[in-house]
Amino acid sequence: MFAKLSEFTQSIFFILIKDQPFLPLLITPLVGGTAVWLTHRYFEGAQGSGIPQVIAATKLAKEQKDVSHLISLKLVFGKIFVVAYSLMGGFSIGREGPSVQVAASILQYFHRWLPNPRIVRASDLILAGGAAGIAAAFNTPLAGIIFAIEELGKRLESRTSAILISAIVFSGLVSIALMGNYQYFGRLAINHIDMRFIFYIPLAAVVCGILGGAFSRILLMPVMYPDFFIWKLRKNYPVRFAVFCGLFVAGIGVSTGGITYGNGYGLTGHIINGGFDNSVEIFFTKYLATLASYFSGIPGGIFAPSLAIGSSLGGFLYEVVGQGGGYLIPLMALCMAGFLAAVTQAPITSAIIVMEMIDGHEMLISLLAVAFIAKVISGRISPELYQRLSLGFLK
Repeated sequence: MFAKLSEFTQSIFFILIKDQPFLPLLITPLVGGTAVWLTHRYFEGAQGSGIPQVIAATKLAKEQKDVSHLISLKLVFGKIFVVAYSLMGGFSIGREGPSVQVAASILQYFHRWLPNPRIVRASDLILAGGAAGIAAAFNTPLAGIIFAIEELGKRLESRTSAILISAIVFSGLVSIALMGNYQYFGRLAINHIDMRFIFYIPLAAVVCGILGGAFSRILLMPVMYPDFFIWKLRKNYPVRFAVFCGLFVAGIGVSTGGITYGNGYGLTGHIINGGFDNSVEIFFTKYLATLASYFSGIPGGIFAPSLAIGSSLGGFLYEVVGQGGGYLIPLMALCMAGFLAAVTQAPITSAIIVMEMIDGHEMLISLLAVAFIAKVISGRISPELYQRLSLGFLK
């Protein structure tokens, strides 16, 4: 339902601007300001992706502390509504991180209705819910399990594993029953790769590691440098700041013909269909639009935009290496996994998510290699994004 609602509201935005390309200069700032006002007024705790809140809630629940300010049914409805509303403004956000907070909130709420709630710990259900949310959002059950280990819990206890796997299996079955065995971002068909392709792996890994690590560090600037005047303005005047960010996002979108708007699903298809000749421009503009959308303070994730940024980076590298070997889609896949791994510092999750999107499991080793190298490079540039952000919710 969240996926369908997000697609519907985003389609409204594209319908509105089809014959009025300058309309976002009015719509996007208005939607951004309203979304932040709604969040601060009614849904405090729904800001951002929601993954840091789930990490913090898991830790607090283990100490039997209150987590209602981080995950609750109220935040479920607020998160879904405001994310969908923000997509109607053209912001560069995704629904995948929010799906983690939504699913964790639902399972945590139903913990109280168990016949014997002491048998199943609330922290286990929160962890399982977050993993099930990412598995359902990407239609990748294995990625959900790995994400729980790599990011949410950092380790998996034996008593947690059965709950985790059960939640993921059932959420996956329901998701497939409702939407079919869909492919996130569509299906990228791998025609062929050979031994020459191995030389592109270190290139993609280093570039993604540096640019993704810088992206992660920039996202952390408000918490790393809170006394900087820009972040003080953001804290003291959140609605006005969101309006300014919305105007910036709209300006980028108008200048690029609308390619940077939304979650980025259409961007990948644009590059596949020959748009790689201006992919460096697409990369930098989508990069900036996603940063501005995040800094605005609206609820929304960075998974889908990061994948879109990675695909445009792959198109750029394809152009740089002379479009040799017909490796456009393989290079896009490598950079999608590498950039996402560098931003989240969750390499196995990133590689598996992208593997499930391509018709060619022979690329798994390549994807893992790029993801791990990019993660190591990113770790030299920036702390772990979600872990660092979660510390703010533990205070």
